[in-house]
Amino acid sequence: MHVVVMSWRDMGNPEAGGAERYLTTVAEGLVDSGHDVTVLTAAYPGAPSVESRPGLTIRRAGGKLTVYPAAALALALGRVRDVDIVVDVQNGVPFFSRVATGAPVVVLVHHVHQEQWSVVYGPRAARLGWWVESRLAPWLYSSCEYVTVSEHTRRDLVRLGIGPERITVVHNGTDAARGAPQPADTPRLVSLGRLVPHKQVEHTLRLVDRLRPQLPNLHLDVIGDGWWRDRLHALASGLRLDDAVTFHGHVSEERKHELLSTAWVHVIPSLKEGWGLAVVEAGAHGVPTVGYRAAGGLADSVVDGHTGALVEDEQGLEQAVLQLLTDHGLRESMGARARARAEQFTWDETVRQFEKVLTRVAADTRRRAAAP
Repeated sequence: MHVVVMSWRDMGNPEAGGAERYLTTVAEGLVDSGHDVTVLTAAYPGAPSVESRPGLTIRRAGGKLTVYPAAALALALGRVRDVDIVVDVQNGVPFFSRVATGAPVVVLVHHVHQEQWSVVYGPRAARLGWWVESRLAPWLYSSCEYVTVSEHTRRDLVRLGIGPERITVVHNGTDAARGAPQPADTPRLVSLGRLVPHKQVEHTLRLVDRLRPQLPNLHLDVIGDGWWRDRLHALASGLRLDDAVTFHGHVSEERKHELLSTAWVHVIPSLKEGWGLAVVEAGAHGVPTVGYRAAGGLADSVVDGHTGALVEDEQGLEQAVLQLLTDHGLRESMGARARARAEQFTWDETVRQFEKVLTRVAADTRRRAAAP
């Protein structure tokens, strides 16, 4: 089976995050299972326009917004041949693959962006974006099956008019942690994710500022990069946190896991998360997570009061983090449960479930085409 994936970014993109990790792992897993995969995605400096290895081809064209017409044209003009099925990865905006190909389409949605449009764009662009996501896309893809990563996003899609029978939840996996947790000797927080406005890393910086009088040795490791980083660096300097915060930027997988293993608490104050891959990545090292209940998918990845804490606002964030930092027994028990829960989610199972959906949809399409 030849699978074409249309995605805003691939894993090598400087703006890549958890969604791209999911995409890359699924694509490579499908190749390992004997399928051919072509990824149509955006170009970025230093990346070749075409990158190929056995079973996998990545074709890059267009930028942040122009990738959508570029990918649709590549499909419509037959630049990608012998397509059996298309995966349209919708990060708020669809690739309009339904009008570019006659092949069956499966839509992948990590989360619904309702709250995020106004955070990044002005009022008019935000209204247009939300109309495309909430009205146009559900109508255009009304005959397609959907895959999402959490029950919360599944419910959001149902509210947009997507029939629940057309939605399959395929969770993120996580890498198995190597060895026992190795927390630092002094209090250490970690923030893992892209540096963009809706991740609200500002809340974590202000949290460190408020907790320092009680915990003068408190340190925050910020892992990840993004176009919002200069604002965050400026805020940290303005709060005089230069000695209490380390911005690591993009790091290797090995270094990421080294930093996670030293943390006491993982903080994820995102406005919205489809699942929260960072939650289970931290949990694999026995690190509990504190985040916002209203963020959506965190209510699926964090078991409140068991593997971490879900709170309502910045005051609640401060109280929950302080409790975990100062109560060794609570932190250790939550961390142990977070580690046990993380072990339930494997990338092998993610690939297997995703392949199952694609195989079923492709087979159903063939049966309908063969029917008299």
